[in-house]
Amino acid sequence: MTFDGKVALITGAAGNLGRAVGAAFHASGASVVLVDVDARALNDAYGATAARRLLLAADLIDEASIASAVQAAREKLGRIDILCNVAGGFDAGPPVHETPASMWQRMFDLNATSVVNTVKAVVPGMIERKAGNIINVAAAASARGQPNMAAYGVAKNAVVRLTESMAAELRPHGLSVCCVMPTIIDTPQNRKAMPDADTSQWTPPEAIAEVMLFLGSDAAMIMNGCAIVLSGAGRGKLHGSGR
Repeated sequence: MTFDGKVALITGAAGNLGRAVGAAFHASGASVVLVDVDARALNDAYGATAARRLLLAADLIDEASIASAVQAAREKLGRIDILCNVAGGFDAGPPVHETPASMWQRMFDLNATSVVNTVKAVVPGMIERKAGNIINVAAAASARGQPNMAAYGVAKNAVVRLTESMAAELRPHGLSVCCVMPTIIDTPQNRKAMPDADTSQWTPPEAIAEVMLFLGSDAAMIMNGCAIVLSGAGRGKLHGSGR
């Protein structure tokens, strides 16, 4: 699968999953716009802007900030063909009745508002060209309520509902919108935090990136609106760091 001549924008690009997704699209021929709130983390991860690679710092919770970054990407690369909404965040919490308003807001902002603000900046250009692919990242854990994870689960469930709504709204304009729902991503951080956990059902970031490559292709229109649960390392051939 090649993406020669395509431009892919990846949010949360300094994180482990963001790095895997950016590397996959770049290796497949795409120019990549790597967006993260932390400019230093971007530089540490990638070094600097280079051929077919543009690094941009932006706060996805700030509409003006991400709009400015998207405009800079368009001025440099002409357009955005593929949007990968990887940025997000996780916090476990207390029971629902003890969860503070600040946690509800933080989880919703990091996981859902970030998607809304980014698509607001990117989608008009895709509609104008009548083509584009959007891939959102939710979580398998959001498919069912979990104890002490309500704020996170609700926010990630919102990402699935946003995916479905956008898919219906944008299909007439030639756009595909899909969503992946990984289980716990196999990262050094997660392995350190849960040293005794069974990692066989954790999701390797490189494998997630491969699925997202397909969802960034023209063939993904047949799956428009899908939310795909991703779980397990399969035969153990894929290993790596994650989000």
